[in-house]
Amino acid sequence: MRCPYCRTRLEEMSPECPSCRLTLDRANALLGPMPRISTGISDLAGALPNGDAKKIAKAISRLMWTFPQVSMNVLLHAFPAEHPFELHVFWIFNSAGLSPDYQKAGENRTILLALDPAQGKSAIMVGYGLEPYLGDEALDHLLELSEPAWKAGEWTRGILDLLTGLDRLLESAALEVANGFGLSALATPQRGTEF
Repeated sequence: MRCPYCRTRLEEMSPECPSCRLTLDRANALLGPMPRISTGISDLAGALPNGDAKKIAKAISRLMWTFPQVSMNVLLHAFPAEHPFELHVFWIFNSAGLSPDYQKAGENRTILLALDPAQGKSAIMVGYGLEPYLGDEALDHLLELSEPAWKAGEWTRGILDLLTGLDRLLESAALEVANGFGLSALATPQRGTEF
């Protein structure tokens, strides 16, 4: 992970950024009250046409059914421009209650896709539990693939395209990890109903 303010590389348990000294408490004090968001999808920007939030919620449910250890969240919000967009995403990710308290550090497998339709900005933040498997380059590539749809104002199409790409990326990571440990990534056949 990189510092959302100065982009210095951070370690998992860093109490603050060694360069700019940013902490979550300082971000909370700087950015003020948290917007009311919920897990899953939150369209605070009002950018999605009627019914599209349900389509996205279904795609999120499918992704989380396939990867039950992952929690996926999508936020559309008009963030104030006086602070870096990445700082807002970091703040939301860590302070909005998207992850349960027991899922900290390497146990955090939460993903947040944040979009600011007004500024035309997007970002994906993943918990430390996914960081070793979902590199910055791959996540940036997913954002780039969805960018043409978002530039055209087609927020739903871009989000759905990103979720499809994220599903493939997670599958590839799972296969790579299984292969690295000499495990089969295929589902085991179910046993009979004998006791």
